[in-house]
Amino acid sequence: MELFDSHCHLDDEKFSEDRQAVIENIFSSKVTKLISAGYSLESSKRALELANNYSQIYTVSGISPNDIPENVEKLQAEIYEIEKIAKNQKVVGIGEIGLDYYWNKENKELQKYAFIKQIELSNKLKLPIVIHTREAVMDTIEILKENPVNKKGVFHCCPLNPELVKEALKLGFYISFAGPVTFKNSKNADEVIRLVPDEKMLIETDSPYLSPEPNRGKRNDSSNVRYIAEKIAKVKGYTLEEVAKITYDNACRIFEIS
Repeated sequence: MELFDSHCHLDDEKFSEDRQAVIENIFSSKVTKLISAGYSLESSKRALELANNYSQIYTVSGISPNDIPENVEKLQAEIYEIEKIAKNQKVVGIGEIGLDYYWNKENKELQKYAFIKQIELSNKLKLPIVIHTREAVMDTIEILKENPVNKKGVFHCCPLNPELVKEALKLGFYISFAGPVTFKNSKNADEVIRLVPDEKMLIETDSPYLSPEPNRGKRNDSSNVRYIAEKIAKVKGYTLEEVAKITYDNACRIFEIS
């Protein structure tokens, strides 16, 4: 059995003291590939450095809605730098990008601008996108409809909103499930899991955050991705091995990893 964690943040400072040991443990736990995602210019640089040091690690580069600079000029300069980073062969997508009105309500127009400009970059570089959306469902879908993404992409740590998932699937995007589907108080988890066809389903940890049950509240890492796979297997009536293969193959396909 091989597991693919399609979204984590190994460059995070929470791994600063034991990163190499964490990575070694991950790759001894049946996780054979992972994507350590960038979320800012500096994070994208760090994530690429990690990816270049390990054959099993890939990355995506981008500026998240929670990390965009305060004005258009600085944003444009950072996107220019992201473009240079994203030409590296270990970069398999543009992300994470999108909209977040939970943490940031004051700069909605700048968030939209950053999202659109990075969609344009993904089309220029012929890469899929990795989408972060929180409390911004309508605007996210509207932008994707008005700015078609040629290589499509993934709704990462997808909110468990059935209407969002239906619209995302109509547009051809993949849905990635993370720790929240395992939470005992999680609403709509089973319904949304059933909504997503096998060929559009991914799993991720978003580590070091959102550790799944039974490790909720602890630092998360990619070895915990099996718990998300187990939850999906239970809901869909599959074996763990079947979910592992489905999601592994899907991640390799969308990110064009052989």
